Amino acid sequence: MANRYLLGFDIGSSSVKVSIIDSDSGKLESSAFSPESEMKIDSPQSGWAEQNPEEWWKHLVIANKKALNGLNDNNYEIAGIGISYQMHGLVMVDKNKELLYPSIIWCDSRAVETGNIALKELGEEFCLSNYLNSPGNFTASKLKWIRDNKPEIFENIDKIMLPGDYIAYKLSSEINTTISGLSEGIFWNFKNNSLAEKLMDYYSIKKSMIPDIVPTFSVQSKLNDMAANELGLKRGIPISYRAGDQPNNAFSLNVLNPGEIATTAGTSGVVYGIVKENSFDPYSRVNSFAHVNYSDSLPIKGVLLCINGTGILYNWLRNEMMRTNDSYEKLNNEASEINIGSDGVIILPFGNGAERVLRNQNIGSQLLRINFNLNSRANIIRAAQEGIAFSFRYGIDVMRNMGIEINLMRAGKSNMFLSNIFTEAVSNTTNTVIELYNTDGAQGAARGAGIGTNVYSSFTEAFKGLEKREMIEPNTELTKEYNDAYENWKEMLNVFLKK
Repeated sequence: MANRYLLGFDIGSSSVKVSIIDSDSGKLESSAFSPESEMKIDSPQSGWAEQNPEEWWKHLVIANKKALNGLNDNNYEIAGIGISYQMHGLVMVDKNKELLYPSIIWCDSRAVETGNIALKELGEEFCLSNYLNSPGNFTASKLKWIRDNKPEIFENIDKIMLPGDYIAYKLSSEINTTISGLSEGIFWNFKNNSLAEKLMDYYSIKKSMIPDIVPTFSVQSKLNDMAANELGLKRGIPISYRAGDQPNNAFSLNVLNPGEIATTAGTSGVVYGIVKENSFDPYSRVNSFAHVNYSDSLPIKGVLLCINGTGILYNWLRNEMMRTNDSYEKLNNEASEINIGSDGVIILPFGNGAERVLRNQNIGSQLLRINFNLNSRANIIRAAQEGIAFSFRYGIDVMRNMGIEINLMRAGKSNMFLSNIFTEAVSNTTNTVIELYNTDGAQGAARGAGIGTNVYSSFTEAFKGLEKREMIEPNTELTKEYNDAYENWKEMLNVFLKK
């Protein structure tokens, strides 16, 4: 009898990861990613960020073949495919389904002013009570930017897609989307539980541009012959789950109920808290979207704090500033010898576009208070990790002021959570317990596919195989030092913020 596996794709802006799990045990059988170094983000102008969607597909094909080659089993069937993807990106195709323009991805800042004007003209109270967010720099505003600045492209748009919608289209030739996905683009009205028609009319976005809506957990389409041949799979496999990377990260950690918190620290850093009420921050510094288990009867939402400049800062320091091939582990070990507070060195990690937690200001990253006689690269490494942790604290304070209780956070043991310095700094600065698990976004997508195809009859069944690897608790002897360092960091941040 063939073993039954589930396949998960995680389409990031740095790489594409593929995971294959055994549906019976929930254990990871094989995984791979591509490319070996980070995918390029094009920036034709300052504040812009674009990628070619065909690059995502190319690396998905490569990673999938690697993952299949890593299986110690030739007698298996793939029961379902799940997709996790970088949120907020805009993909546009014409009536022949040809790409019209590169994808304007999540960290692109060009539509900030477009969203600000919409918020003012539609009214803050209206936008926040209906959409739970300012139109901000989200997908709908990026599409309006195209209308205003690239009218020849806008006129030829047949359908718009989020990055995960595009990958599902490449797999199946069918274009559809989800409520969760629409909400992340500010195309969803939570009060009416329908499309954000007033915003779309204001932006002159035709309803026909929006794909058909399918449930997050469902057989959304099936693998076609062309994609099956490229991927080395059998045609007809159901594509049965799709979610943005942060709702999916929370799902992968079994974070589904009000009061539960997930976090991640890859290229960007996120804290994601589950609520049932229509919660919003009056300044839209954090954002609320429909969670993967959102429904009319159970309107579960995720409140998302995003810090754009997280792992990308650490990568930039190593590759561009220090120009070293030293491993992150070696750099972490060097930094562990430095005192809390980095001996006065401060880094503001906001160098990856406009930051929503800073009210969409784009202040750039700052390296401050270097003493040439006392400080080494180890100080800079530690200051970078502490600066990212302090940016988490800054945003978590916003979430707490909204009434969200944050005492425990779950994360996958990956990316920056592999660093003891970073996890210690986050735990002590925010006074939270951190639990680290043996999972990632691709594994979460695979588990979601199992629910979508009814391989699993419940969320509980889907999470067998999920194991807690480590727990980090605040240390009362260190908390004061971290809080003092945070206050120094915040003082410098306030210098660069426009009042």
